[in-house]
Amino acid sequence: MNITIDHTLLKPDTTATQISTLCAEAREHAFASVCVLPTYVHQANELLDGSNVAVCTVIGFPLGATYGMVKAHEAKEAIVRGATEVDMVMNIADLKNGNFNDVLFDIEEVVEQAHSLGALVKVIIETCLLTDDEKKRASEIVTTSQADFIKTSTGFSTGGATVEDVVLLRASIGKYVRIKASGGIRTPEFAMQLIEAGASRLGTSSGVQLVHGVSAKSSY
Repeated sequence: MNITIDHTLLKPDTTATQISTLCAEAREHAFASVCVLPTYVHQANELLDGSNVAVCTVIGFPLGATYGMVKAHEAKEAIVRGATEVDMVMNIADLKNGNFNDVLFDIEEVVEQAHSLGALVKVIIETCLLTDDEKKRASEIVTTSQADFIKTSTGFSTGGATVEDVVLLRASIGKYVRIKASGGIRTPEFAMQLIEAGASRLGTSSGVQLVHGVSAKSSY
C-alpha cells in the first residue's frame, strides 16, 4: 500500500521542522508523494532530491473560489519551485450554480499550465458538499478537462472520503482518470476498502500508521 499514499501535511501552523520529518518518512516508506502547502514546495523538493517521492502541493485551497487565472499562476509558480503534482480545488460554487462551462474553464487553465510543465493535476471536487448528480457532473467535467485524477476531498470541509463516493466516481469518470481518496482515512481496513473500490491514491497524514497496520486518532 505504500506507493499509493500521498503523505500529507496541510495545517496552517505547519513548521519547517515538521516538513523535514514528513519528507524523511516519505523516503523511508516509499510513499508516492508528500503533499505540502505551496510555501513548503521548495524545501520538500530539496529534501526529496534523488528519491522517487514526488512533491505535491495544493492550488486554490481549500475553498476553490478564486479565479482560474490565479489558480493557473499559482500552479506555475509551485511547479517552477519543484512540485510535480498539483491538487486544485474545483470552483464548487460554480458547479452548484450550474455554471458548468465556467467550472471546466477553471480546471482547464490549470491543466494546460501544469501539463505544459510536465506536472500531474488532481481535481478536488469536495464530495461532501455535492449531491450524487453533482458528483456525476463534476466527474464528466474532470474527464473532459483531461486532468489526471479526481480527488474526493480537501479534508477541511464537512466530511472526507467514503467508499460509496469512490464507487460512484469510478463509474462516472473516463477510463484514464484516476481517483484520489482523501479525508478521514484513519485505519488500514478503511484504506484497503477505498483501494478496492477504485482509488489509486490515498491522501492522508496517517500514512506511517497505516503501513504499520495501526489505526490513527486523526487524519487529513
